[in-house]
Amino acid sequence: MARIAGVNIPTNKRVVIALQYIHGIGKKNAQEIIEKNKIDASRRVNELSDAEVLSIRETIDRDYMVEGDLRRDTAMNIKRLMDLGCYRGLRHRRGLPVRGQRTHTNARTRKGPAKPIAGKKK
Repeated sequence: MARIAGVNIPTNKRVVIALQYIHGIGKKNAQEIIEKNKIDASRRVNELSDAEVLSIRETIDRDYMVEGDLRRDTAMNIKRLMDLGCYRGLRHRRGLPVRGQRTHTNARTRKGPAKPIAGKKK
């Protein structure tokens, strides 16, 4: 099992798919990484040599912000908005949708399960 950026990537999947298991690497970045390292897209992780895995690891460390650093950066950006007290920060603080979605109906993902109102039924 190859370990890249602190993540055990699956060995029986194609390299492009396996790289997407790393937080911060999607389809586009995975394609770029294998093109930079001149690896065939149809190859699987268990077919890679140690040198190729090492070159992928070095490319990711050098060029991409992934896993813990990315999560920390995102959390710091949200914390900065909350400390500023701007509208987006207030929405984050209250756990409501941030990007202008309606909340009269829907928004259950952010608000959580519906809370019944006492005395409403008649």
